[in-house]
Order: sequence, then structure tokens, then C-alpha cells
Amino acid sequence: MDRQEILSSIVTHSPTVLIVGGGINGVGTFRDLTLQGVDTLLIDRGDFCSGASAASSRMAHGGIRYLENGEFRLVREAVQERNRMIQNAPSLVKPLPTTIPIFKTFSGLLNAPLKFLGLLEKPSERGGLIIKVGLIFYDTFTGKTRAVPRHVFDGRQSALKKYPRLNPAIRYAATYYDGILLSPERFTIELLLDAEKEGGHARALNYVSLVKVNGDKVTLKDEVTGSMYDVQPQLIINAAGPWIDGTNRTLGLSTQYVGPTKGSHLVLDNPELRQAIGDHEFFFENKDGRIVLIFPLFDKVMIGTSDLPIEDPDSARCTENEVDYFIEMVGHVFPGINVSREQIVFRFSGVRPLAYTKAKNAGQITRDHHIQEDKLGNIPVYSLVGGKWTSFRAFSEQATDRALAFLGWQRKTDTKSLPIGAGNTAALIKTDPHYTRGEIGEMANHEKIVHLDDLLLRRTLLGYLGQLTFPLVDELTNALGDALSWTETQKSAEKQRALEILADRHGVRL
Repeated sequence: MDRQEILSSIVTHSPTVLIVGGGINGVGTFRDLTLQGVDTLLIDRGDFCSGASAASSRMAHGGIRYLENGEFRLVREAVQERNRMIQNAPSLVKPLPTTIPIFKTFSGLLNAPLKFLGLLEKPSERGGLIIKVGLIFYDTFTGKTRAVPRHVFDGRQSALKKYPRLNPAIRYAATYYDGILLSPERFTIELLLDAEKEGGHARALNYVSLVKVNGDKVTLKDEVTGSMYDVQPQLIINAAGPWIDGTNRTLGLSTQYVGPTKGSHLVLDNPELRQAIGDHEFFFENKDGRIVLIFPLFDKVMIGTSDLPIEDPDSARCTENEVDYFIEMVGHVFPGINVSREQIVFRFSGVRPLAYTKAKNAGQITRDHHIQEDKLGNIPVYSLVGGKWTSFRAFSEQATDRALAFLGWQRKTDTKSLPIGAGNTAALIKTDPHYTRGEIGEMANHEKIVHLDDLLLRRTLLGYLGQLTFPLVDELTNALGDALSWTETQKSAEKQRALEILADRHGVRL
């Protein structure tokens, strides 16, 4: 069904389950529920994967640093889910060698016990010994499914031979493997399209918001036309990420389930740094104890990330102070390589939907996930709190099992080994800006594009890789507009909207 057909269908046929939020947890749950045959409607007030899920560090990873917090179950689950992502979506998720430059030997041995006793707010720098022990555990969690190689530990001379631009003050360099998620946005849309192939009981709408409730009726607003629609679901799943509490307030529920923190990134056009890191991510502890990364993103380099408390998720922007921080931290690891503001082609900032806590150090807040249940009259509301991108499938499975139990349904199938995507993603994740009108038309007709920025930022990597120019934006506006039957006035408005979003949220001024 196309957008208008879905909107028309909900007038006469309310869904059994309404999912609010089209990020990875909402879409993952949508797919799992529809596989079981449950009539499900998913909505998002913006585009799919345009909020917290789009601001990912593009890693499918187990979270080795959470071992220090004693979160062994979380790490084991995430490592296993990382392996499944690599196996189930090989065109989108690939093994990623990750190197840790290490400047000390014995430091950090007391971090874990002092954290447990509540005597440590900011950990001391991790030395070679504690990192070695952590990597042994990490390899063990991979289990029999050896989706990635085991870690390698190099001394100073060997490390500098492999990476000659590294800071010569290092003592060791450890290399282990996680996964690179080439495009979180394409991964999410492929997952959603897979779900809709299950039949007419799977319906998903972007640019539709939840605006009010009246008894057991929920009113939805089409943000494109302003039209209102009432639905009467038996169950509501709140997968709004950092907007969970705001969504619950709209439902008349007073909650404080999330304590979000902001994470920002820069994308650099710096061939010297790109050559220095090769195909490795460099993942390390900065001088202030913050875990940061230097990441190979096709022919560019992504650096990040911050971890700062934030009250309003809509206000998240990468600040100039964060830019200064990122540039300085690169100099800590690669002191001979110049990084400047002129090399920034894209910046982005998102908000982690972490569980509310009074912890003073954001890095100590758990990345685990859980479900909170409230009632809207007789309608249960499940809020999906927390979670890591990598663990989306396990979290979705947990939410689906909870929903099936409420509905009295039996699970028909699981998603552990289910492929993601129809095999067309490799052709659409391009490192060059050349798309044919046929490719643009295919995306317009089958991938739920509503606005031009959906194409520039989420169905392609054109924005992220700094490939947009005025002539290219004109060309893409015309191609997409023709496919979607836009008038010249609509084309002009869409172009203006996209340019404003690029400048405001991503620092891109063509």
C-alpha cells in the first residue's frame, strides 16, 4: 500500500497494536510483530530513523567498556547480536578491526571494584593489563559463532611499525573486531520494508504524529496535509526513544523513564588521517576519561563522540566547544596530523534514550534495555527504555513476546537468523554522488520518501559524505519531484527546506 492507501485504511480498520516511533527499536518490533501476523501500525512524526537512531556512531558492537561496570549479560547479548547483524545483513554490516592505543600498563585495575563500592565517579585511564583481560572476556562472548577474528596485542615497536603516525608515547596497541554499520538509515528502512512484505496487516507511516487521546481513541495527525485520524488500538508501544516521556505526556501519563545524553560527531575530509587509520577504527580513552573514536567512513573520517546531559532532544546540535574537543583529541593519538574546521564536511548530534538515573558520570549509565508498563484506560502502554543499536533485535523480541502474551497469541517464528534487506542495498550505498533517474524513481516509489531531505540524508549517503553541491541538489530535486509529481512550487519549497535542515542541524552550507 502507498501512503494514501494506508491513511485511508486506518479510518475503517484500526490496528491491534500502535507503535509510536520509527527508530530502530520501533521498526524492529514492527517487523517481529508483523511476522507473527499481528495487525500493527507504526508511526513517526518525522522520517524513519531520523532521530536518535540516525545519530549512531555506525558501530555494531558489544560494548567492551561495559565489562568494567559488571554488565556481563549486556555485553554477551550485544556481542551475539553483533554477530547476527553481520550474518543477516552482510551488505550493510561488516567486520571492523578496532585498534586501542594504550599509554599505560597497570592503570585502571581498581576501576571496577571502586565503581561497585560507589567510590569512583570518573575512572582512571585503562592500562594494558586491564584491557588485555577485557579483550579475553570479549573474545569468549563471541562463542562458537566466530563471526570476527580474535584480538591481537602489539607492543610499542610492533604497533608503530603497523601505524607509523601513532603517538610514539604509546606502550601497546590492541586490535579486536566489532562491526561497521555502513548506514543505520538504510538498515532501518530495509527492515521496515521487509515487514511490510508480510501483508496488509503491516502498515507504516512517516510524518504522522500522535496528538491526543479521548477515551480509547487515539488521534493521529498527518503532518503533510494536517488531516486527523482516530484509531482504537488494543495496545500501544512507545518506542519514541529520548521523546518517550513527552509521548507519554501526550497520552496523559506522567513518567520520567529516560535521562538522555547528547552525542555529537564530525565527518572530515582529511586524506592524511584517513590513510593513517587505514580500515581500522581507533577507539581510545581521551585525557579526560571519555571514550572517543576515529572511524573510517568510506573515503572520509568520522570522529566522536560526546556524552553530555541534555533536557530537550530537539535542541541537540554539535557545538563549537565539541568541535574543539574532537580536534584536540585527534592530536592526542596522531600528533603529526593537522585537523582543522575547514576539513569538516558534515556534523551531526543525537540523543541517547538512556534510562533515568542520578549517576553523575554519563559514561556509567547503563545501556541496557527494559520495558515500562502503564495503562491508558484499559489499553496497556509499553515504553521501550534504553538499549543499544546493536541489541535492537533482542529488545524487539522482548517487546513482541510481551505483546503476544497480552494478546494471547503464540509466537510463530523468530528473527535470529532472518536475512535483512532484499539484496538491493549494496547498489544504493554509493561512495560517489551519481544516481540515475531510474534509481531515484525506484526509491521514491518504494521507500516512503516524503521530503527531499529523506533522500539526501537517509536513503543515500550524499549528505554525510559531503557530496552535495547546488547543481546536484537541483538535479535531485527535479528527479525526485518528477517521480512524486511535485509542482514547481513544491520543488522550490522542498529544496529550501532541505538546505535549511542541512545548515541548521549539520553545518552544511553549499
